[in-house]
Amino acid sequence: MKIALLMSGGIDSSYSAYLLKNEGHEVVGIYLKLHDDESKHAINIANIEKVSRHLGIETHVIDAKTLFKEHVYDYFVRSYEQGRTPNPCAFCNPRMKFGFAFEKAMELGCEKIATGHYARVKNGHIQEAFDMSKDQSYFLFGLKKEVIEKIVFPLGTMKKEAIKPVALEKLPWLGTLESYKESQEICFVTDTYIDILKKHLNVDQKGLIKDTEGKVIGEHKGYMHYTIGKRKGLTIGGAHEPHFVVGIDAKTNTVIAGKKEELLQKRVVAQNFSLPDDFKEGIYGVKVRYRSPQAKAHVKLENNTIIAELEEGAYGIASGQALVVYQDDLVLGGGWIEA
Repeated sequence: MKIALLMSGGIDSSYSAYLLKNEGHEVVGIYLKLHDDESKHAINIANIEKVSRHLGIETHVIDAKTLFKEHVYDYFVRSYEQGRTPNPCAFCNPRMKFGFAFEKAMELGCEKIATGHYARVKNGHIQEAFDMSKDQSYFLFGLKKEVIEKIVFPLGTMKKEAIKPVALEKLPWLGTLESYKESQEICFVTDTYIDILKKHLNVDQKGLIKDTEGKVIGEHKGYMHYTIGKRKGLTIGGAHEPHFVVGIDAKTNTVIAGKKEELLQKRVVAQNFSLPDDFKEGIYGVKVRYRSPQAKAHVKLENNTIIAELEEGAYGIASGQALVVYQDDLVLGGGWIEA
């Protein structure tokens, strides 16, 4: 089978190339240039060329920077400006990796597309990975059915911790273990997201911190420095208990702070992105952020809005993040949190 493999230059995608080739597939590597850091691209492409040369696979480097800026990067900056907390990886996957790159793969005559994600496919759905400590199904909630049916996840049944030593044993020409650092969570952020925002926005506009009743209790250095649930960096006069960011009002440059119990929410509202129209109201598992475990909730879809009533509630639910709905270990779909 002819399979396109999205390659990053890291261990996971390199080992995926080896596994697919070892299974007898014709592998076509695709590297997407998404951001403007050419030094990173040079390192990644050199690694990919090494894999290509030793495994004898065809590779393509595709410049997708303009499209990425339009669909992902600008959304990232705009979200923080609006006081939201974006999820660029979940936003990127349906548009770039399994949108733009998927179309390129089909144009190259490939039958399927593979990535080094830790996830699986079952019965036309994204399924959680075998290694739940590295499961990435949350980031894949927005993929279309017709794309899911053509996805291969070579690492989905493996333990992350076991892959690096095995990969370097099977592929000694990759180099040393130390030469492969973990990929960054957000590919275009080198240090902090604030460094990116400073290129486009004035992030250092001082403003007021208020409590949930509207009383002024402190001053902040600029609302974009804060995200829901954050505690560090809050200066609250006379506070005897820890305070957390519970809200951000971008229009008035106000940060709202409260005690931990004020972070707890039982109702989550999200703009639907990928739940099917025939979704049936009922009890499901939901995730409100990447690292959170599934929480039981009564979920319904009304006028393209997902409403989830959590049985036990969750802390630090942020607008702009994804609400992902699961049935057991299968992703049914999800949307972007509004409140």
